[in-house]
Amino acid sequence: MRSLSKLFLAALSFTILVDGSHHWYSHHYPTAAHRQLIGKTYMIQDFYRGEDFFKDVSATYDWIFAIGADPTGGNVIYQSQSDAQSKRLAYVDECDNSFILAVDSTSTVPAGGQRASVRITSQKSYSGGLFVFDASYMPVGCSTWPSFWTVGPHWPMAGEIDIVEGVNNQGTNQMTLHTGTNQTCTNEITNSTHQFSGKIVATNCFSTTHADSGCSIEDTDTSSFAYGFNNAQGGVFALLWDNSAGMSIWHFARANIPADLIAQTPRPSTWGIPAGFWSSQTCDITTNFYEHQMVIDTTICGNWAGGRIYAQSGCPGTCSDMVANATNYVDAKWAINYVAVYQ
Repeated sequence: MRSLSKLFLAALSFTILVDGSHHWYSHHYPTAAHRQLIGKTYMIQDFYRGEDFFKDVSATYDWIFAIGADPTGGNVIYQSQSDAQSKRLAYVDECDNSFILAVDSTSTVPAGGQRASVRITSQKSYSGGLFVFDASYMPVGCSTWPSFWTVGPHWPMAGEIDIVEGVNNQGTNQMTLHTGTNQTCTNEITNSTHQFSGKIVATNCFSTTHADSGCSIEDTDTSSFAYGFNNAQGGVFALLWDNSAGMSIWHFARANIPADLIAQTPRPSTWGIPAGFWSSQTCDITTNFYEHQMVIDTTICGNWAGGRIYAQSGCPGTCSDMVANATNYVDAKWAINYVAVYQ
């Protein structure tokens, strides 16, 4: 989850487990929204892999490297493409063509200082579709805050969708929607709401710069985040943004990726229940979400990973002190196989 400073596309913080309790919802009947998806095979529109993430390699659409301070208050300085490449914080692994994004793990940085990191944003924007993120490794370690998300203009008016996100020693992925209009958007359950397997953390998606927790669902699969994800050789996250039905997010460990997705002919209606679902019956999708760009980043400490949440995580010392420990960030890197958008 991210809140946005007006100088950036987005970013946020949020207090983990709003009331310290979870509610697990799993309803077992098809809905009108679900039936609309049955049988549809999605066609690939954009595919990014390896060198595609670097500016000027693709003649049509690039990814933009953010430069400067983190709008979520993280202890990082985001690097330009040239600086990230020269520092080996952004490069293509020649062995498997995966795209690596890393936090600096070699420099001497004082406690409370700022480490070099990378944040990239797709230049192209979308107002719906099937978004697929395949990674074999994600950043782990105390103080880290990795995420893959989408965000629209003039945050929070055009919304934000956090597909992959978590902090510190968090054991499972947290998925969140943020809205800013006066049109209601919640993930409350109704008798006709599509089923999902995750646990609701918060129900009101409305967000401001001072109250930006959004409406979150926590995955129950330990292979969906951090060490569990990496131990499973990574996997795939898929967001189906259907304006008439709602938002669905799936996670598949490497061994369980559907054959149709591997073949690039995805049929989400055959994938089973998603980890998270936000129904169009309780959220005006079209009004609250439009013109989203995709973002991949890793910050450290900041509004969510630092402070009280860090102290509750079981991590040693303070988040500020951890910044000075370069070896803590050896494993703070993404290994991204591809990002694809289908329509």
